[in-house]
Amino acid sequence: MSRKTGVDWEKKAKETLSANAFGYLSGGSGSEVSLSYNIKQFDRYRLIPRVLREVSLTDTTTHLFGSSIQAPYLLAPIGFHTIVHEAGELASARAADAAGVPFIQSTVSSYSIEEVSEVMAVADHYFQLYWPSDDDVRESFVRRAEAAGVKGLVITVDTPVLGRREIDLSHNYFPMDEGAGMANFLADPVFQARYLSPTMDSAEVKQKIQSILFNPSLTFKKVQQLIKSTSLPVIIKGVLHPDDAKRCQDIGAKGIIVSNHGARQLDSAIEPLEVLSAIREKVGNDFPLILDGGIRRGADIIKSLILGADAVLVGRPYIYGLTGGESGVMDVLSTLKEDLEINLKLLGATSILDCHHDHLKRLER
Repeated sequence: MSRKTGVDWEKKAKETLSANAFGYLSGGSGSEVSLSYNIKQFDRYRLIPRVLREVSLTDTTTHLFGSSIQAPYLLAPIGFHTIVHEAGELASARAADAAGVPFIQSTVSSYSIEEVSEVMAVADHYFQLYWPSDDDVRESFVRRAEAAGVKGLVITVDTPVLGRREIDLSHNYFPMDEGAGMANFLADPVFQARYLSPTMDSAEVKQKIQSILFNPSLTFKKVQQLIKSTSLPVIIKGVLHPDDAKRCQDIGAKGIIVSNHGARQLDSAIEPLEVLSAIREKVGNDFPLILDGGIRRGADIIKSLILGADAVLVGRPYIYGLTGGESGVMDVLSTLKEDLEINLKLLGATSILDCHHDHLKRLER
């Protein structure tokens, strides 16, 4: 719940949105065991505060991919924002910009790369790529991202196919049914020329997009070729195995997002926090790692940083906040930052750099 407004944004989203839309945003894959454990993973650790430290002032800023950001978190790539609010990604991006933290725009956003870039005046704008099975469309997306001035590409690699999300199947629902998430395709000149015709209705357009949206043939070799061909830094999202993390580093990725896709892909996939330390050990101390999954509070962020993350992604909290538009997202982000600052002070730390392993104990039970 927000300290500033008293709004429980998840509750508000459930009350405000259709059952289809809320189910899509809140649900996981299969038995949803990973969805539960993405939250519970943080309960395995306890913080050990140090006392009698001077903590009048705290500093939450961090440096990531050459930029200084106001807090160690980024807004995760989530598709289809207009199923929550008509301003969609524009509202989320403006809130991130005002908060001084990066916004990662999804491929399946309801506003184009170019439209989102226009509202990002201060904070970094990243573009998340679902690698299309049509390489010419993928190439066009990358060149458009470069031209729009995005900070980097976030390539999602844990989605060769869509996970079995039973709540969406029970509702017979996919957000493109409402026309959401198609803007980057509809604005793309290659997609337009190859797949669209004046006589098509919306159902046919949706089918064309879905026919190329995912790529089960994606390999390390193809990602390496892209890394060599673009001027943008490439961050790979969806890595859970230390050997895969090392391979990503070796082919030239500039960072990794340790993620099980919000528990929405492989049923029973391991929680990211459980593998974070092993991945950190494998790639060394100077390679950027971002943890994604289950972040709800400042204490979650602190635990992630101690265990090896440079930053985290915030996902469901801000998309629930989007039910209140830009101000709702801002409320979520400001509450999270305040919670982080309070927890730093109570830990006896003045900055995120002061968070160390002697502040943390893993429970044996």
